[in-house]
Amino acid sequence: MTSHPGWLLLILGLVIAAIGSAWIFAPTIPWLGRLPGDIVIQRGNTRVSFPITTCILTSIVLRGLLWLIRRFFH
Repeated sequence: MTSHPGWLLLILGLVIAAIGSAWIFAPTIPWLGRLPGDIVIQRGNTRVSFPITTCILTSIVLRGLLWLIRRFFH
C-alpha cells in the first residue's frame, strides 16, 4: 500500500503545506527566536541572530512527531 507513488506525493504535499503554514504563522508566535539561549547581536543597522535554543526545541518536537508517525505507520 505504501509503495504506490501517490502516497509519496500526498505526504510530500502535506509536508510542504505544513512548512508554508509554519512560515505564515511563525511571526505571530512572540517567543519564537527569543528563548533563553538564543543569541542576538545588534549593532547599528545590522542584526545577527543565532536561535540555538529555538533550533534545539524545534528539533526535539520534529523528532517526536517523526517517531510517532514511524510508530503508527511502520
